[in-house]
This record gives sequence, C-alpha cells and structure tokens, in this order.
Amino acid sequence: MSELASGLAIRVEGVGKRYRIGARREPYQTLREAMVRLASAPFRGRNATSADVFWAVRDVSFQVRHGQAIGVIGHNGAGKSTLLKLLARISEPTEGRILLRGRVGSLLEVGTGFHPELTGRENVLLSGAIMGMKRADVLRKFDQIVAFAGVERFVDTPVKHFSSGMYLRMAFAVAAHLEPEILLVDEVLAVGDAEFQKKCLGRMGEVAGEGRTVIFVSHNLSAVERLCDMALVLRHGRLEFEGPASEAITHYLASTANGERSLPLAASRPGFGRVRFRRVAVGDACPVVRSGDPLSIELEYEVFEPVPDAKVQLTWYNLMGEKLFICSTELAGMRMADLPGPLGMIRLDIPSLPLNAGTYKASVLVRSAWSMEDFLLEALEIEVVGGDFFGTGASLPADGASFLVPHSFELSALAGRVVKAP
Repeated sequence: MSELASGLAIRVEGVGKRYRIGARREPYQTLREAMVRLASAPFRGRNATSADVFWAVRDVSFQVRHGQAIGVIGHNGAGKSTLLKLLARISEPTEGRILLRGRVGSLLEVGTGFHPELTGRENVLLSGAIMGMKRADVLRKFDQIVAFAGVERFVDTPVKHFSSGMYLRMAFAVAAHLEPEILLVDEVLAVGDAEFQKKCLGRMGEVAGEGRTVIFVSHNLSAVERLCDMALVLRHGRLEFEGPASEAITHYLASTANGERSLPLAASRPGFGRVRFRRVAVGDACPVVRSGDPLSIELEYEVFEPVPDAKVQLTWYNLMGEKLFICSTELAGMRMADLPGPLGMIRLDIPSLPLNAGTYKASVLVRSAWSMEDFLLEALEIEVVGGDFFGTGASLPADGASFLVPHSFELSALAGRVVKAP
C-alpha cells in the first residue's frame, strides 16, 4: 500500500487471471496415485494442458484516483466480473499485481458476505467488522441502512428467509452506507425493480460526490454515462479502451456486432415479386443506438420488372409485438414513378430516435399502386440504450415508457383572490 502514489485509490499493473477448463482437483490422493501421476508425467503431451487454459483477464493495467467514479463495460464474457472479483480480493490474480488504498465495500452478487443463519441486524454488524469499522460507527449508520433497504419489519429475521429482492436491498444498503473508501458494484443491480435501481444509482452518485471511489460494472450505458466520469471497455479479457465515459460508450457501441440480419429466400416471401429486398441493415452497421441519436437504415433492392408508383414502408414494433410507428416514402412526401434499377438502395434517416431503452424490431415492405411486391417480417432488430434525449441529464427507466417526446413547461403566478379549499 505504501507503493501507491499519493492521490491514487487503485493501481492495477499487468493483471491476468487464468483458469484451467475442465480441471478438477481431487480432495485427496493416495500415495500410489501420486507416484503413478509423477511417473507418467513425461509421457503426457503438453498441448492438451495448454489448450485447456482460459484467460478471463489478461494484461490489464489502469489507475483510479480517489473520488473517481469509473464504469466498466463490455459484452458478456469480456472479463468485467472477474476483474471486480480480483479488486475485491475474492480471487487472486495469476499474474500482475493490484494495489488498493482504503476500505473496500463490494456488491458483486446477491447477499455476498451475508451469513444466512444470522439476522439482518447481525449481518450488518458482521459486515462492518469485516470492513474494519468500530461497532459504534456501524450502529450510528444502522437506522439509515435499514430505512434504505426497507426491511424494518424483518431486520431481526434470519436472512435465509429473505426474498431475493430483500436480500439485494439489504446487501446494497450495507455496502453503500458503511463508508467504504472504494465501492465495487456489479450488474447485480439489474435484479431490482426500476424504483430500486434509481435509488441505488442515486446513492452511488452521493458516494462519489463524497470523495470516495466507485467502480461500476453495468450494461446500462445511460447509467454509466450519468454516474461515471471515466470508463474502461473490456474485450475478451483485455483492456481495449480507457477514457471519458461518453467516448468509451461510443467506442463500445461501434465495436458491437454487425447490424444486418440474414434475409429469407425470395421464393419463401410473400409478394408479387417484381422487386425484392437484397439487404436490410443499420446504416453504420451498429445495431445499438442511444435514445435521441440519429439512426439510418439502408434498404438494398433488385428490380425484375418496372413497378409504377412504388412505396416503401418500415413498421416498428416492440418485443410484445405492439405496433409503435411507421416510416414510409409516402408519409415523407417522396413520390416514385418507378424504382431505378436493376439494383438500387433506399436510405431512411431518423434525425433523433424517439425510443426509450429496449429492443425493437422493424418489418419492411414495398408495394405498387395495386399490389404488394415484397414483405419481410422482423427484417431488422435494434437495441436502444438510454441517452440524454432531453439534454437535461435525466432519463426514464427502461420500463417507464416506449416513446420520448420533446416538451417544455412554463410556470407563472396567477393574480387574483385566493380561495381556500374547504
């Protein structure tokens, strides 16, 4: 700890964590088994063992100053949770070293560090003792912890009887209120409802505002951008990007999978068939977009016969199959006496996507004045993540609403006699 420079809370140097796939250590070996294994070692191939090695984290280095809030983002399996477990000392790194300055509070999975046979009250006191706090300091925070968790009636009940939601609320309340200098939070917050997530994010913001360090792993990019000033992007266990949160999110979105789906064979699709779509894709090849950001869709087609008065339409749905809105050449005032061919492309531009966080699909069709020519059900799927749509830093939870509508309010006083309600 003395090697940590002044002002730094965390320093990670070339850290890696290696696992051996399929390896299982027997609880004990007899002397005969040990001797047979030792004697046969020269005859066992090395390739088999090296092929079974998996690096969950490899060659990761970064520094975090006191009072910083750092987000960690990446796809599933990128090594985010493994990195947090290394920081929390739950697991030891295979290579490299981690230096920490200050008490560490962590919430990596529901009920981490809780003893199921102890009551909520006893677990609070135990957690405080593990973090090196005095009993008097824990008791001073006790009422705040219980009130935040909302488990006043059950605080003297063994936590093994708690529901998963109660467990989570209690665990987070303890981790966030016992004044850790470093708070580690994993995606476990996704277990809670929207109101609880908002409450937790608010508390983490307070912790960061009090000059303590927060490491936050989440797929909620809006929360990361709102809470964190810096972010790390992990990919296949390696640190791919480190920088301001907004730039890290942009880098992560740009590196996601291609926003193009395979189209069914033309012969199996409904329609008269004088025009067929060849490709439907997000314009920038990224199927993840933030609320309020521009979105472009490219529709490549092939013309087999002239199609008079052609119209192209995209119908957008949520995952429940509810129709949300329609984009069409007709509504946009685009008149086409004929589609240029034999190959062509139509580009749809939405300047500011009015959708809240969630997954959405679009069906595509082209029709003439008297017949449908081609129809693709669920031709496109996009993932929308929360963004600063309103330009105020505020956002709706994912289940708050589907649409985001620009609006404003005006406040004024009304002159006249005040009539009191009976």
